Amino acid sequence: MTPPPIEIRPATAAEVDLMVDWAAREGWNPGLHDATCFRAQAADGFLVALQEGEPIGGISAVSYGGFGFLGFYIVVPQARGQGHGIALWQQAMARLAGQVVGLDGVFAQQENYARSGFRFAYRNLRFEWLNRPISAPHERIATPDSVARAALLAYDRTCFPAPRERFLECWLALPESTTRVLLRGDEVAGYGTIRRCRSGWKVGPLFADDRAGATALLAALCDQAESGAAIYLDVPEPHAAAMALAAELEMREVFGTARMYLGAPPAITLERVFGVTTFELG
Repeated sequence: MTPPPIEIRPATAAEVDLMVDWAAREGWNPGLHDATCFRAQAADGFLVALQEGEPIGGISAVSYGGFGFLGFYIVVPQARGQGHGIALWQQAMARLAGQVVGLDGVFAQQENYARSGFRFAYRNLRFEWLNRPISAPHERIATPDSVARAALLAYDRTCFPAPRERFLECWLALPESTTRVLLRGDEVAGYGTIRRCRSGWKVGPLFADDRAGATALLAALCDQAESGAAIYLDVPEPHAAAMALAAELEMREVFGTARMYLGAPPAITLERVFGVTTFELG
């Protein structure tokens, strides 16, 4: 029997919330309030597939202007193997046509993404750590409200392939989250955010000029979570100092993704990226 046809259209706010629930069931452990900021960057950047009026799959295709990112690529188990995922993928790719596009895909899907022209760049590894006090060097740690927003956005731009002001304005004000900024003299030398997730807390981004600054920021952020809570940090594997920090704190590797790009890999200062903002939006 031929399955009923599907409709693909931009997702409503409630449907984006549903996609976040699907991601949680897949074990991706999204933040409790992530969906609001994801939609702040591109309200129409989330596509949902419906079959007889019921959502059965989704994907995000968010553009930052010249750079796009794919995420939330999920078809519910009962609707898999019927070509719905390919239909979603094709529409998402059409929306991002002409841009450099990134994604964080599970390792098992690398060959499938390669067929669409994506090339492997590096691995991002998720580490888990049970919160306890961190011995950190003395650094000047400030709140984002005490720092010129333009300076913070300029620092972020060195670590991310495109400006993302709309996203960050929301991200810095997330409920159940804390952001701290590292200052050296009057200059921003890093910043990071910790947010409550379905399980424990995630730190992301964690950007800093060097390991000492990243350690000080991480200590300040983890002070905001309860003792013994699970803390997650997504680390670019080629960044030796970030990997060394995870090893020093005896973090446990629990998950990983392949960062892949369609087009030339964007120029960022990866040596500042001690923790990725989010696998879903880059």
